Amino acid sequence: MSRVLIALAIVAVAAAVASVVQRRRVPDAPTQRRYNVPEQLDRADFPRPDAPWLVAVFTSDVCDKCADVATKAAVLESNEVSVANIEFSTERELHARYRIDAVPTLVIVDAEGVTRQSFLGPMTATDLWAAVAEVRDPESAPGDCDHHTA
Repeated sequence: MSRVLIALAIVAVAAAVASVVQRRRVPDAPTQRRYNVPEQLDRADFPRPDAPWLVAVFTSDVCDKCADVATKAAVLESNEVSVANIEFSTERELHARYRIDAVPTLVIVDAEGVTRQSFLGPMTATDLWAAVAEVRDPESAPGDCDHHTA
């Protein structure tokens, strides 16, 4: 009889420990959302569609980081590079057309409208300028950067 009581006590203690451990378990991380970056743009939707390159910056007036990204991109404006700031409240149709669901979203697009590089969220000016230089002249990337993707 005492063996049965000992066995029952062990089972009760094991159940109690299992219950405590179950409550302390860290919950699974929430599913991470993937934001949309357009793979291609219709160059006719943007200023200077004949420019060899387009830097399109999708922004919003209520976004704290958007103005900084737009300012960094504006410096790139040249004969070869057209820069467009597509602000949500004034260009809702373009945000919807290209399914922009996070700002700032910046895309570097070639003459055919194909996205060659993109950034979601803030970036350094150095990273942005290097990305433009690299898509314009792939040989400008350091040799050890060949494994990086857009």
